[in-house]
Amino acid sequence: MYTIGIISDTHLQQPDHFFLENCVNAFKNCDAIIHAGDLTDHSILSVFSGKTVYAVRGNMCNLQTQRTLPERKTVSIKGYTIGISHGAGPRHNIEERVYEMFPEADCIIYGHTHIPVCHYYGTTLLINPGSFQSTSRYGGPGTYALLQIDSNGLHGSLHNLPVLQ
Repeated sequence: MYTIGIISDTHLQQPDHFFLENCVNAFKNCDAIIHAGDLTDHSILSVFSGKTVYAVRGNMCNLQTQRTLPERKTVSIKGYTIGISHGAGPRHNIEERVYEMFPEADCIIYGHTHIPVCHYYGTTLLINPGSFQSTSRYGGPGTYALLQIDSNGLHGSLHNLPVLQ
């Protein structure tokens, strides 16, 4: 089995202790990481050293990150085509818009809405890991997703981060 950790909307200028601890706990058994944008600063990806990392920029990324990361990316992993985009615009039809970007993809990963989603759009698996940062102390917890690839195909799952003290 090949496991991919999926993260989006970290909104950090640099990795902090809580981010690092959450990443270690959430992604320790992952072979690769996909960051679906709004990492804000490219340094956020440094916590994933030793893993294959695929990342795209989001609308909140700083200028250096905007220049170094693509707006969208298509990757082939274990024979499956995966489209990655942060997404943009209103929430109500974002899935239609990202599907139009990658109509041949087996899986599409996007962010932007901060709403975790894992379901099929026709025969395409759509995953939005939500926001890795909790929305507030009264809001939703930080969330992430896992994508597992095995002999039976693609399997996505959503997860809440534990509340760290």
